[in-house]
Amino acid sequence: MESRTFQVLEFPKILGALSGFAVSEPGASACLAIHPYDTLTAVRRAGTLFDQGAAWVGESGFSMRAFPEVGGIFPHLDSELAVLDQDALFALKVILDLARDVRDSLAGFEERGWDVLRAELFAYDWPQRTVSGITRCLDAEGQIRDESSPDLQAVRQEIRAIHQRCTKRVKDFILQENLGAAMQDEFMTVSSDRYVLPIKANFKNKTKGIIHDYSQTGETCYFEPIFLVETNNKLQELKREERAEEYKVLQYLTSLVRQEQDAIHGAYDGLVTLDVLSAKVRLAAAYGGRTIEVAEEGAPKLLKARHPLLALSDESVHAVNIELLDGQRAMIVSGGNAGGKTVCLKTVGLIGLMAFSGLPVPAAEGSRLPLWDDIFVIMGDEQSLEENVSTFTAQIKYLRRVWDKVDDRSLFILDEFGAGTDPTQGAALAQAVIDSLLEKGATAFTATHFPALKAYAMATKGVRAASVLFDPSTKKPLFRLAYDQVGASIALDVAREHGLPSVILERAEKYLLLDGSDTSAVLDRLNAMAVKKEAELDAIEEERTRIEKKRATLEKKFEKERTKILKDVQSKAQEVVKQWKTERIGQKEARKKLHQARLRIEDIVPERKKDSTFSFSDIVPGGKVSYPAWNKSGTVLEINEKKKQAKVDIGGVAMWVKAEHLGPANTVPGGQSKPAATKAPVPSDLVVEVDLRGHRADEALSELERALDSALRKGAGRMEIVHGRGTGALRREVHEFLKYYPAVESFTLAPEDRGGDGMTEVTLK
Repeated sequence: MESRTFQVLEFPKILGALSGFAVSEPGASACLAIHPYDTLTAVRRAGTLFDQGAAWVGESGFSMRAFPEVGGIFPHLDSELAVLDQDALFALKVILDLARDVRDSLAGFEERGWDVLRAELFAYDWPQRTVSGITRCLDAEGQIRDESSPDLQAVRQEIRAIHQRCTKRVKDFILQENLGAAMQDEFMTVSSDRYVLPIKANFKNKTKGIIHDYSQTGETCYFEPIFLVETNNKLQELKREERAEEYKVLQYLTSLVRQEQDAIHGAYDGLVTLDVLSAKVRLAAAYGGRTIEVAEEGAPKLLKARHPLLALSDESVHAVNIELLDGQRAMIVSGGNAGGKTVCLKTVGLIGLMAFSGLPVPAAEGSRLPLWDDIFVIMGDEQSLEENVSTFTAQIKYLRRVWDKVDDRSLFILDEFGAGTDPTQGAALAQAVIDSLLEKGATAFTATHFPALKAYAMATKGVRAASVLFDPSTKKPLFRLAYDQVGASIALDVAREHGLPSVILERAEKYLLLDGSDTSAVLDRLNAMAVKKEAELDAIEEERTRIEKKRATLEKKFEKERTKILKDVQSKAQEVVKQWKTERIGQKEARKKLHQARLRIEDIVPERKKDSTFSFSDIVPGGKVSYPAWNKSGTVLEINEKKKQAKVDIGGVAMWVKAEHLGPANTVPGGQSKPAATKAPVPSDLVVEVDLRGHRADEALSELERALDSALRKGAGRMEIVHGRGTGALRREVHEFLKYYPAVESFTLAPEDRGGDGMTEVTLK
């Protein structure tokens, strides 16, 4: 794609705005280097990356921090003799600390998938050795720690000991020589890496020593007493040893970095990618942007689209729908000056460049574009006085230069093409260009004032006419498009609004009447009708949005109440079954309470579509039926012909159920088939495991009962109870409990290879 296209459509300005949202210099540079992808796969991957990144940032609240530019470190490491200094290593520490924070944050969202996001950010092995080495050797300020090496620690301890001895000896010396009045400062200081005394200049000859320097005013001299000379010499030797030991530490850390260079480079690249991604998220938030669908082919459709640069500078900028129908490949936009024709064309081109570059665009959900390999633009005044080229000549030269590159994967934008020459010939040439573009299969968007081109738009197959709308009363632009009609140019109205003298306007109107080509009355009527239609459509859209919002609120409220009631009923039903099992209530009372709970559920559970082949005549004593309200199957004990009811045993509890609420046993809610019923019900493949180890007997049995209830609700066919071997006391308690549990069909110890007498396998009814 030509660089001229990017400049004309102002794509670099978008990248400049994007880079302003980056928090690091490498991130900002990467933003400025963004360009459209070549393949549909790459475009879609970039869109997926943005969607996953935006979701993660929104849910985690992760905020990107600034990090240094370290790109130059890696070429430097190519030399085997290169050693990184403290600043470079500390910069790498900042990079790796931030990368670790990113990994930790994203690790909390494993269940969300986000495979593309993880692949882009973490396409490297974690450089654990380098991280450990730098963390151990550098402190939070980037200084080398004493603990980096035993020799370094020993040298620094000796240096500190010398400092303490010097401090004491200096104090004693000042008192002994009575130099208190000569001191400028209370303590000794360091000059040229040697301990010295800051004394007043007029006292410099009072005692023997070496003067190293003077202050700027000359009133203070830095004096090294003779007794400190030997100590300072020793200090210099220790300092040299310290620097040598520090250099060894730097060499060691550099070797770690060199060994894991690819991983560290990957971590750095991942942070740059994340900075760019975070900038995209902030850009999207600035103008309500999103990714849109990009397809291999098809008609472009931009819903509520706004020019990105205008949307960034003004939140109230008008949105417009720009859409071609199936089979259409060209749009011709007409209408008055300052109505938004050029902005409309630029919006299509710029949003296309952004979408193909993986950037969020200010358009509504449902928008889509075909992938254009090339975008060509003829726009604005392209005349050049230096090259002696008129606007029309410049347009023709550009068209001639790019014509052979145009194909069915191209978008061609023509703004006022042919306007720089005779209107009749210019319109004819514009029609011929659009005809040829249609033959090549290219997509074209054109803005024009030519009446002939407006008529062409209405009459040509594959071309859609559109008009920018104006307020019928004020003649001010509404920045809306009306389709399948043409618009008046209203040049005189625009001239009047911008203050052209009335005498000129009156003469122009007379010439227009004499010419006999004034069609403004008809076009004004079309404009007024279109404005009314758009207002009605806006009202319908607002009402639809209001209704959908109200419906969503009601559905949310209903689901919340429904869930609450279901949980309440489920809890009460479990309590009834528990009371019956512990013989606190009789079977008759339990059935009555369960029946009441069932009726309450049936009031809020949506009625399921009944199997037309199942009827009351299919219910027979001893047969199997399903009870969708509980998502359970049971055995028919008896039937009541008069009331059309059946007494069903469900998990050991018998209850009367209306036939209309039952279904065949070989189906479950959702229409999933089960194996055909036989004399004994085929157990579910679901196996539930419960671990009772470490519990007292009473706690274990309580936990087991809850697990059994849960397994029955899930429709499980088997359970595995892990109780351990131990003394066997817990196993005996579990087996005694299972003997009398009504929903247990059988149980046995597991095979030796699956736990032996440490686990019991249970078959549920």
